[in-house]
Amino acid sequence: MLNVFFGDREDEIYNTSMYFDHVFLDKWFQDDLSRRIIKAIDKAKVIGDRTIDSKALGVIPVTQLSGGTKTLMLLRNENKCFYNASTCGDNCAKWILEIAKESSKDINITLHHIMDFGEGEFEICILNNNTIVHNMDEYVMIAGEFV
Repeated sequence: MLNVFFGDREDEIYNTSMYFDHVFLDKWFQDDLSRRIIKAIDKAKVIGDRTIDSKALGVIPVTQLSGGTKTLMLLRNENKCFYNASTCGDNCAKWILEIAKESSKDINITLHHIMDFGEGEFEICILNNNTIVHNMDEYVMIAGEFV
């Protein structure tokens, strides 16, 4: 399940980009979902363990991926704490939901804004008051209390 906490937490990784740069492993980029995420978010293609071909930047190291992509990779591969998903744009929201759906563990994020999770149905637990929401209408009503 996706757990969202609005606001700061002591156990939050706030600067996900810097954290990613120090903990990522080459194997994080070898599966299909990771490659689809990188293609969708950064308009780029994995061409080696640590090498990305970006339409905007050319050939770059994985440490130059966007903050959103880095946060998504952390959620998939190093899910040990809360990650600041406000480093992600709304284009990452569907991927956060997909990662939570595929994971056998809870996915924990903090948000410092109201992220747009789209028009579909989903299941998110708002940890600030332990409420489970199923769509954007419910989500916005609860999130508005804390943002």
